[in-house]
Amino acid sequence: MSKDFSGKVALITGAARGIGAGVARGFVAQGGRVALLGLEPELLTELSDELGDSAAWWEADVRDGQAVKNAVDAAAAHFGRIDFVLANAGIASYGTVRQIDDSAFERVVDININGVFRTLKYATQYLEKTKGYALVVASQASFAALAGLAPYNASKAGAEMLALAYKQEVAYLGIGVGVCHPSWIDTDIVRVAEADLPSFAAVRKKLPFPANATTNIEVCIDLILRGFAKRKARVYVRKSVLISNWTKPLMNSPVVWPYLRKLAGNTVPQMEKEVDALGRYHHAHTPVTKPAE
Repeated sequence: MSKDFSGKVALITGAARGIGAGVARGFVAQGGRVALLGLEPELLTELSDELGDSAAWWEADVRDGQAVKNAVDAAAAHFGRIDFVLANAGIASYGTVRQIDDSAFERVVDININGVFRTLKYATQYLEKTKGYALVVASQASFAALAGLAPYNASKAGAEMLALAYKQEVAYLGIGVGVCHPSWIDTDIVRVAEADLPSFAAVRKKLPFPANATTNIEVCIDLILRGFAKRKARVYVRKSVLISNWTKPLMNSPVVWPYLRKLAGNTVPQMEKEVDALGRYHHAHTPVTKPAE
């Protein structure tokens, strides 16, 4: 199917790097224009300059509802419309439930669930006018839990359910909604996490397919843009992630529990030691801006 986005505008959160920046480039290459939202003004400026008049950017923390509203309203005014939304802003953390700092856990949940809520809430009025489409970036982690990623698993499962409820709410407005489930994507976030925590890299290799697979970012971008063009209900990155959805009951069953218990028992103690030695609970590139009081 053609991915011609001529005359269309996509609003992308978490647009400064990784998946967000890649989708922005791909969308513009197919004739569209992009509103870039994020927290790293230098990177947003570079990307916007690269894309020329087809792009504009706004600094906005998705934890701050007023900032999100202001940015979405400004983007709609600047471009005259919003046809697509990619609710992509998201972070992960390091550490087990007993170990992680309260604020680090809360930050993951606030960005990955509440940030999606705020993005959808303030974009809805513009998507209604264009009968547009929103794609929420959840994860393969929506289907399968992994020790050491509790806040990420919880928030991505929550993001999926938020998107599915929102889909029902806005269907009568003519708005389409999809959920994207990437596996491990070859971005700096995954690479730095493996460098920070060797035990994380080791446990990934022991996971069953497709939970152990890594996808290059170009494939991810292409599948997301295809999802836009087809207004897909689900975008699996790669398509084999569909297996994780189908087998979710099995992965949470007594049949698989002995394997997961053994795997966690062999890796969690070392992972906790590595996090303690690291002295932080987030990726080194995670912006630390706090929302306005």
